[in-house]
Amino acid sequence: MVTTPPTQGLLQISEIASAIGVSVDTIRRWHKKGLVKAIRDGRGNRVFDVAEVARAQAKYSGSSEVRPFTVLKHRRKTDYRSIELFAGAGGLALGLENAGLSHSLLVEFDKDAAATLTANRPTWPVRCEDARSVDFKGVAAEIVTGGFPCQAFSYAGKQLGMSDVRGTLFFELARCISETRPKIAIGENVRGLIQHDRGRTLSTMVRVLRELGYRVCAQLLRAQYLDVAQKRERLIVMAVREDLDFPFVFPKERDYTVSLREALKDVPKSPGQSYPDSKKRIMKLIPEGGYWRDLPVALQKEYLKGSFHLSGGKTGMARRLAWDEPSLTLTCAPAQKQTERCHPEETRPLTIREYARIQTFPDSWRFTGSISSQYKQIGNAVPVNMGYHIGRCVVSMLDGRFDPKTQIEVKGDGIIGVNRGLFD
Repeated sequence: MVTTPPTQGLLQISEIASAIGVSVDTIRRWHKKGLVKAIRDGRGNRVFDVAEVARAQAKYSGSSEVRPFTVLKHRRKTDYRSIELFAGAGGLALGLENAGLSHSLLVEFDKDAAATLTANRPTWPVRCEDARSVDFKGVAAEIVTGGFPCQAFSYAGKQLGMSDVRGTLFFELARCISETRPKIAIGENVRGLIQHDRGRTLSTMVRVLRELGYRVCAQLLRAQYLDVAQKRERLIVMAVREDLDFPFVFPKERDYTVSLREALKDVPKSPGQSYPDSKKRIMKLIPEGGYWRDLPVALQKEYLKGSFHLSGGKTGMARRLAWDEPSLTLTCAPAQKQTERCHPEETRPLTIREYARIQTFPDSWRFTGSISSQYKQIGNAVPVNMGYHIGRCVVSMLDGRFDPKTQIEVKGDGIIGVNRGLFD
């Protein structure tokens, strides 16, 4: 009897390798690169989705169709409004707008970033000020958001609540929440916030939000599974006013990734940084998807200099991206030695418009300031499509309707749910 290989469902790695005709090592490599997800089944075994791995196989064998670049946008506009602190060049703000929200206020201290916001959305109420000087009383909004630097707080068992974070930019977000009393507040930051100061920073933030009268839940989002051609992780700390009886809703990871080839298809020409001749000579020798270890040892030592003998922290050096994978996390400077982002084919850093595409900004979104300032604005932004998915979750919470196909509902009171099962 001939057995037809399964085309859907969850299987262990050896079973899925046999089912779709790829090696176990290949699936392990794809998983390590963040191209396919693994989850734990009820017995604690690591399993993969057959359809997802088959989709990856088609993409990386060149047999799948190259889809056009897409900035997600919902057709329905809502009456929900947001206040955003530390708005940057507008990645989160545009994503929320595309999800159906409007903005009551955006605060951004950097002059170039604030100019970018007003140049693209003249009707947005943008204030180019230090958040510490802004009075939020009287500004109406259902949502308050902000991505802030995570300075260490004065924790050490003092349990002083808001006094512990006074003088930090998180305090300004907390003050805005206290003065406006939104239904939902969202803080976003890098993954490192989870372990920052041995977890004390995040614990203090949660304690302050609870003190303000909010239930709290956190989730680590991975951009490459949320319609962004980039391996970028952001910690989303969500707070719901405790008098409101609705659950937390977070985006559900998709069963596909977006490749650099898809993101950069027909990208407009634009300015960008260039390599000096000495670096270009080295970078020409790096293969697609490779880095400094692909060089002869003599050239490794020449390029890395004193870093050659150091352990760790070198994977971003002399790094060339790969067409059929999402980009590595974009930084503020694509030609910086420690975090290089070289074009997959041409020997040059990514351009401004390529950077913007990878962050899912539309081609019409223009950035002000010098080239280095534009790179910084884009590199610091929340990817627009990730912001869209967060916005759709906020709308679902406020509407009281959640879509299990695209969203995860988390019930509970005052929990921190960094869903580690998704990240094994």
